[in-house]
Amino acid sequence: MLASLLVILLYLCFLPVISIALARQPHKDLPPWAICLSLVATETSTLTIVSVPGVAYLKGYVFVGLAIGYLIGRTAVAIWFLPLHERGATSIYRYIGQRFGTKLQKLLSGTFLITRLVAEGVRLYAGMLPVSMLFASMGYPVSDLLLLFLIVLLTLAYTIAGGLKAVVWSDSLQLGLYLGGSMACLVVIWCRAGAAPFHWAPLFSHGLPVFTDPFSIAGAVIGGAILALASHGTDQLMLQRCLAAKTLNGARAAMIGSVFVVGGLFTLLSCIGVALRDLMPAQGARPDALFPHFILTLPPVLSGLMIAGILAATMGSLSSAMNAMAAATRADFMPHGPFSLRSLTALWAFLLVMTALLFSRPSGSAVVFGLSIASYSYGATLGVFLLAMIGHSRDERAAIAGFISAVAVLALIPFVRIEGHPIAFPWLVPIGVAATFAGAGTFSGLRRIGLQE
Repeated sequence: MLASLLVILLYLCFLPVISIALARQPHKDLPPWAICLSLVATETSTLTIVSVPGVAYLKGYVFVGLAIGYLIGRTAVAIWFLPLHERGATSIYRYIGQRFGTKLQKLLSGTFLITRLVAEGVRLYAGMLPVSMLFASMGYPVSDLLLLFLIVLLTLAYTIAGGLKAVVWSDSLQLGLYLGGSMACLVVIWCRAGAAPFHWAPLFSHGLPVFTDPFSIAGAVIGGAILALASHGTDQLMLQRCLAAKTLNGARAAMIGSVFVVGGLFTLLSCIGVALRDLMPAQGARPDALFPHFILTLPPVLSGLMIAGILAATMGSLSSAMNAMAAATRADFMPHGPFSLRSLTALWAFLLVMTALLFSRPSGSAVVFGLSIASYSYGATLGVFLLAMIGHSRDERAAIAGFISAVAVLALIPFVRIEGHPIAFPWLVPIGVAATFAGAGTFSGLRRIGLQE
């Protein structure tokens, strides 16, 4: 166990140094491949590493099926959404401000900040758990609060010191670390269980109604495509990286390339989950706990490498979130305010720790919980962006009415059941888009009737 701890400490010491050194290189441009890896590291957090094997343990290679929908959605983002924004723009919601007005711009930016705070809080807590388990197994239990603060402080240090460039380079390094560690885990499983990693398992699930199963063919391909359209086309966290590319073609290459990288990662982690069926009977344990428990059975150096990889995923998404949230706060709410970008980054870091403690133990799969949180706001936000892109009206009040209508409809969705099951998260975005258009159209129609009278 001491060897595992040493590996983790070495990683924590060298990552900030290397990231800041790369960020301060004399050339100014970030290459598309680094932006691509940063996108994947940002979206595939600890929840992905911990939860995807658990989902595959129960359902098979269903996350690989979801990647097919992602490819369709991100290709559409590369073609139609990326040209809307200027290279180097601080906030993507500036486009909405130019199209409709600053009130709606602030409304969308504020929604992003709140939902991202909750989603990243869940990710942060999930990333802390394997480290906590390692200390407990060594007989040195450490409080959750202390570990959370240590992880956040270290991430905050290189985020503030190196800015967005340090975040992108650290994301690239961290993705390489947990990809390599996951491959090593698969090799260990192969040695222990023979051909287990290559058991047949379904690519799409079946049995539940289409609108209640996130991994059905329709849910994964259609719902997944629209979810990707929202997450990568209207989310400050994702688009901020692409806007750091020197050219539009470079941004497009990073966006589309990220699908193939994330698809490969989903395949790798799903193979691990399916293989664990032979090595680790569930015995009533939560699926999310299976892979962390398996990691503790690995040889010490590899165990330390994998825990460092999980920390890497946590810190990668965390640094990206803090940087994006601070940038959006400064650009959309206080462009001439007294607070610097560094102080705003520190503020969001503190709030993330507090949120992690509040949303620390979601029931069911943590990755599905995290995607569901984001999906509730994505539908309304994507609806407003589509109104701005395809509508001729610049009626800010109608667009705000549409946004509020979508939020109200999505707030009622948890109470809707189809054959006793809730509506699956990939369908929340299309429902939100439809509600936005319906709300905006109804408001405009009622106002025209009132004016005519």
